[in-house]
Amino acid sequence: MVSLEDYESSDPIAWCPGCGNFSLLNALKEALTGLGKKPHEIAIVSGIGQASKTPHYLMCNAFNGLHGRTLPIATGLKLANHELTVIAEGGDGDGYAEGGNHFIHAMRRNVDITYLVHDNQVYGLTKGQTSPTSEKGFVSKTTPWGSSSPPENPLLLAIASDCSFVARGFTGDIPHLSRLIQEGIRNRGFSFIDILQPCVSFNRVNTFPWYKDRVYRIDEEEGYDASDRTSAFQKAQEWGERIPIGILYRSARPTREEQEPVLSTCSLVGQPVEPTAFPKLLEAFR
Repeated sequence: MVSLEDYESSDPIAWCPGCGNFSLLNALKEALTGLGKKPHEIAIVSGIGQASKTPHYLMCNAFNGLHGRTLPIATGLKLANHELTVIAEGGDGDGYAEGGNHFIHAMRRNVDITYLVHDNQVYGLTKGQTSPTSEKGFVSKTTPWGSSSPPENPLLLAIASDCSFVARGFTGDIPHLSRLIQEGIRNRGFSFIDILQPCVSFNRVNTFPWYKDRVYRIDEEEGYDASDRTSAFQKAQEWGERIPIGILYRSARPTREEQEPVLSTCSLVGQPVEPTAFPKLLEAFR
């Protein structure tokens, strides 16, 4: 039996009081224990940023990498050991700016990992600069006259890329977010969850009350079909007075592991090792 205490870390948490990251951390713990996952079965990978401190506060396998380079490491871990439940996570700056190219190709490859993006619409660690998802007109230290660029819509990008699982969560609704994370982990393929996580220090526009007045659960709408790509595109464009949370899109696609002949039957860690083959390999390059 797995309990929340199994994932408790003794490291002091360095987030600002009231930060949405606390709720996300709790939702993740609840999701993992709800699935019966043991800490040694989990590998969580992060980049750089406030969001990327999450692995420090979980008792499980962890890798803290470079800014925007979360997904290549997570991909390597999953291809090396299919038995691991691999979770990649980080902020909107880490994932959609520095890591934007990796995000696109991870969806294309469809490796069986779950990607959680803490989307607070600012760079929180470096004191509130404009991020790719900041609203047009957002005033920050890098945009004192307001951002002149429209915000990136990662959900539209994911649906256009035929990502196998596309969802949005909100840290103000932990039970719902926890269920989304569980569904993402259960999904066979690349699962992407954009998580609305207000920054209490540097984003005074998109606050918890601002979201509370606007978010609604898609699963409470009768007849919504997440396999309908056209409907998913329409939902992903809703923003302002109404903001949908839940599973927007599902696509049944074979995973990268299933399509690679060497990996389809066995993880890399299970492959037989033949030391005598190495000299022959070197000889082939002479």
